[in-house]
Amino acid sequence: MQIPGHIDPVTTGTVPLRGGNRIDLVGLTRDAIRAELVEAGLDAKGAKLRAKQIWHWIYHRGVTDFEAMTDIAKTMRPWLTDRYIIGRPTVREAQVSNDGTRKWLLAAADGQEYEMVFIPDADRGTLCVSSQVGCTLNCRFCHTGTMRLVRNLGAGEIVGQVLLARDALGEWPKGNMASTADSDDEDDETGHYTPDGRMLTNIVMMGMGEPLYNFDEVKGALKIVMDGDGLALSKRRITLSTSGVVPMMARAGEEIGVNLAVSLHAVSKEIRDEIVPLNRKYGIEELLAACAAYPGANNARRITFEYVMLKDKNDSDADARELVRLIKQYKLPAKVNLIPFNPWPGAPYECSSPERVRAFSNLIFEAGISAPIRTPRGRDIMAACGQLKSAATKPTRAELDRIAEEKQAALG
Repeated sequence: MQIPGHIDPVTTGTVPLRGGNRIDLVGLTRDAIRAELVEAGLDAKGAKLRAKQIWHWIYHRGVTDFEAMTDIAKTMRPWLTDRYIIGRPTVREAQVSNDGTRKWLLAAADGQEYEMVFIPDADRGTLCVSSQVGCTLNCRFCHTGTMRLVRNLGAGEIVGQVLLARDALGEWPKGNMASTADSDDEDDETGHYTPDGRMLTNIVMMGMGEPLYNFDEVKGALKIVMDGDGLALSKRRITLSTSGVVPMMARAGEEIGVNLAVSLHAVSKEIRDEIVPLNRKYGIEELLAACAAYPGANNARRITFEYVMLKDKNDSDADARELVRLIKQYKLPAKVNLIPFNPWPGAPYECSSPERVRAFSNLIFEAGISAPIRTPRGRDIMAACGQLKSAATKPTRAELDRIAEEKQAALG
């Protein structure tokens, strides 16, 4: 879909199917799977049943082989195998940080690379999911922003990250879907499907890319993740982060309904224009008004403002007080996540001192607004916020400036 007021620089192209001519079912809705089965020759009633069974095996059991679908007749399984696959991204590299954070460098079917990160905590496990190969935007503190945008990720590639994480964590539920089993299948397992406890409890669309510049694919993926018969993750445990694509924010609230995080990072036009150049298109006032109108935002579901702490750039007491003033002016149910800047090769900024970050946080807390300081995770493997980048090259400053100028010209 064309974004209102936006000349979209994204060219998605055609991604080669995994498995040659076979169709990858990951990322398709149940209705789409049913339609594929009908087109392949099944009658409508049979296709509906098979689609339900396949959906459960993909998203409840994590199965990638039709031969493992024991409630589908043995004679049907080779027929499915000849026509379809249940894909996963290719893992090019997997790293584990000293603090337990995991990072995967993944490759799509066309060889394009992107990253995802899993962050374990005592009370939750958060998967940071990418939505683009590269990024539409050029936020100056972000390593991903130094990459050219290659293409959007498809819904299947986005969902595939979640499936791969559950594979790696070994936490697929046990049991079977006895209610949909074929009575003629002799080797069906016994027992009933029951969900197990999860390590992966939360998803944040905060990986590579701007999710709202890939709205339809992100929406399709998250609908599967939230589906009660799919991965069944509550929308309250999913957060979508945007740098401020104002025209798409209301649609995100209405059509997806997950928590909203906004990459604010500055409170003045001059500084935000520099570090989040999208601000030149959608200014702070317009952005905050869109936050105030975000569907479903309330004190129980606060909007999160992400604020990276950059030494002598956006970290003064005056900046903290202006942030408080803006939040109160727009009557926003909000909290502020303070993010110590995570360095990367060639970065033009330094992190604020711990004392400065604490002082900034205290001023916001004193005004009655939550402002926790995020503990950096995965810095040693370049997995922390703002460090993701699939290419290992280090561009020159001139190259970075040229990429930024190209992106800004495309955004208008």
